[in-house]
Amino acid sequence: MSILERLVPARLGHEFRTLLAASWITNAGDGLALAASPLLVASQTHDPFLVALAPMLQQLPWLLFGLYAGAVADRVDRRLLVVGANLCRGFFLAVLLVFLVTGHVNVAVVLAAAFAFGTAEVFVDTTTSTLTPMLVAKPDLGIANSRLFAGFLTVNQLAGPPVGAALFALGLAWPFAAQLVCVLLGAVLVSRLRLPPHGKERHERTHVRADIAEGLRWLWHSPPVRTLAVVIVTFNVTYGAALGVLVLYATQHLDMGEVGFGLLTTASAIGGLIGTTSYGWLERHVPLGTLMKTCLLLEVFFHLALALATEPWQAMAALFGFGCYAFVWGTLSMSVRQRAVPLELQGRVGSVYLVGVFGGIVAGNLLGGLIAREWGITAPYWFAFVGTGVFLTLIWPQLKLIVHADEEATGTG
Repeated sequence: MSILERLVPARLGHEFRTLLAASWITNAGDGLALAASPLLVASQTHDPFLVALAPMLQQLPWLLFGLYAGAVADRVDRRLLVVGANLCRGFFLAVLLVFLVTGHVNVAVVLAAAFAFGTAEVFVDTTTSTLTPMLVAKPDLGIANSRLFAGFLTVNQLAGPPVGAALFALGLAWPFAAQLVCVLLGAVLVSRLRLPPHGKERHERTHVRADIAEGLRWLWHSPPVRTLAVVIVTFNVTYGAALGVLVLYATQHLDMGEVGFGLLTTASAIGGLIGTTSYGWLERHVPLGTLMKTCLLLEVFFHLALALATEPWQAMAALFGFGCYAFVWGTLSMSVRQRAVPLELQGRVGSVYLVGVFGGIVAGNLLGGLIAREWGITAPYWFAFVGTGVFLTLIWPQLKLIVHADEEATGTG
């Protein structure tokens, strides 16, 4: 068996392999920006508020346009939408490069570019998430999503940031020029996809607001998918509370310094890579219900481990374990949702999840900061431990509904 067959089985199809290549390439470009973007902001201002404003402006479009992007993805040719939105991302990068090369860049330009790029990214990510269930059979969605996550972890989280920082050291424009090339290559690959039809005919379309409402109603009247959404939003609030003070936790509570903080995030990414590459084996040998409950239980004890940790190695071990189970959970929850949601509603229902993820993290960041200010750096981790524990206890009987959605859709229940 060839390496390619092991990594991306032929049964996933040539079209999915093309989509996977596009995802890996664009993730590589975005990984460069993970380090280069904050460095660029810091090179233009030392104001902490403006430095923090840049990532917030890139995430804000999810709350403003997320549901609209989902409705659009269900109304138009999804391939063309991804290509067009990526070309918009390329255009915004090109404009930024002009400012960088000519030496006219300033913090206002950088912040505007962050918001514009983030807006286009909402349409790219929302629509891209609908393509996999259009190309891959339902039983194979787990392995397909695990390969997509593996690319995200490998080139976006692990390889991209150090390369982006190195390119930035050579010149402000270099990492963004490389990102532009990756974005355009990704658009070319997506343009070659052949997708089956989906959604309503043009003469059947209603107003966008009605389409969004239809997606929300479908989710609300589907107990398994609704329960999964509630779990994801709640756990992202508690995760956001812990994540928001992680840099202070590492540098002040554990005295690890900036490099040590980087090692914590690296440990999480390495754990995630192990988790995603093991997903195929886990899906074949562990019942999905057991796997889901195990991941959520581990989330509770992850927060407890960080709350109790007094040595750097303990925190690194906890973050490594978090990466292992968190990306297994991410692959599992996405696959269950994609199997349960009708093809023509994938954009709208998926956008609700994405808005919930980003909204939950933002709310959690703010909550964690307030808790840490009042009760100390470890307080958000105690809050997350108690919060996830109580919520999981309350929701535990309903978790079987989520698994039922998956089994019903695949015909195994």
